[in-house]
Amino acid sequence: MADTETPSPDELRRRLIEALIAYERAETELEQLTAARDARELADALEEGVISEARAARVSWAKIGAVYGLTKQGAQQRFSAKTGPSAEPDIADS
Repeated sequence: MADTETPSPDELRRRLIEALIAYERAETELEQLTAARDARELADALEEGVISEARAARVSWAKIGAVYGLTKQGAQQRFSAKTGPSAEPDIADS
């Protein structure tokens, strides 16, 4: 996955499905490994995109952290470097 332009979530989902199908159709362990690696990279990219969209929609780091069993700070440390800094400050949970 060496695209310079970030694919849309729909495109990432389509590619992820294709990678999983390739895994199922693989005839050798090396083909399975290649498909599994592709699927992992695509799932990571999809997750990063969704987290960025959630932050843009003002979902707090505390709520994102809760999905992963992390604290607010844990979620920020794990994901903010990958998703980039948010233009919006974190909002209070209500």
